[in-house]
Amino acid sequence: MRLNAQMLRNDLRTTRFLFEALCEHDLQIYAEHEGGRLFHYRDGRGREIDAVVEAEDGRWGAFEIKLGAGQIDAAAENLKRMEEFFRKERTPPSVLCVVCGMTRYAYRRPDGVCVVPITSMGP
Repeated sequence: MRLNAQMLRNDLRTTRFLFEALCEHDLQIYAEHEGGRLFHYRDGRGREIDAVVEAEDGRWGAFEIKLGAGQIDAAAENLKRMEEFFRKERTPPSVLCVVCGMTRYAYRRPDGVCVVPITSMGP
């Protein structure tokens, strides 16, 4: 792609796609290490989840991937909406998590959504 740091700073759309792909790759590696699988969710009504990790026992987690910390609230709101949707339709996710590139530490929000920096993820 012949991109340098300045080009990526000037093209946040591309940077966001690359970051999302990096996170999905890592989530897939960690999921497979534990016998799980990675999926995406999108339906005909425009509902989506960036990454869905399913464990061998059927439990699953919903992950939104955001480059900047300013997107955490909107990502958490989407996860909570999706949790409510699945609670009515099927089994809800066991964990809701925003993976973020620009936060320094992992924490759990008062609404129960976890926020995890990409740098602290691992199996």
